[in-house]
Amino acid sequence: MIGVIDSGGDFAEWTFPAEPGAVRTARAVVRGRLRDWGLDSLGDITALLVSELVTNALRHATGPIGVRLVRPSAPLGTLLVEVSDPMPDLPRERAAHPDDESGRGLQLVACSSRAWGTRPGEAGKTVWFELAVPG
Repeated sequence: MIGVIDSGGDFAEWTFPAEPGAVRTARAVVRGRLRDWGLDSLGDITALLVSELVTNALRHATGPIGVRLVRPSAPLGTLLVEVSDPMPDLPRERAAHPDDESGRGLQLVACSSRAWGTRPGEAGKTVWFELAVPG
């Protein structure tokens, strides 16, 4: 069951249970909101990166997972995407070996986004990334 925390004109925020279906649902709601905002061109990359971060949260945390989108304030601005979970340990980018089946998610976020980072929260952490809106 997903929960819409708040959905305003300039942002959208959801919570998902820490269950495998959360990844698919997060991709769907993110794509839907970007379509509503007229930002379809960011749908594929945003959904991919959200999938990576929600998967990481499922793998390493228990409890609800939050996803938040902040719409650019200018036509050629920046989309901010945040994924939060209740674990306080900040993730670190690692170098995956060619045969490793995991460990590439943060590399993908780092290579595909304009900027990314992490920050501790009152109850857990947030991993965020920014995507430039194409002109």
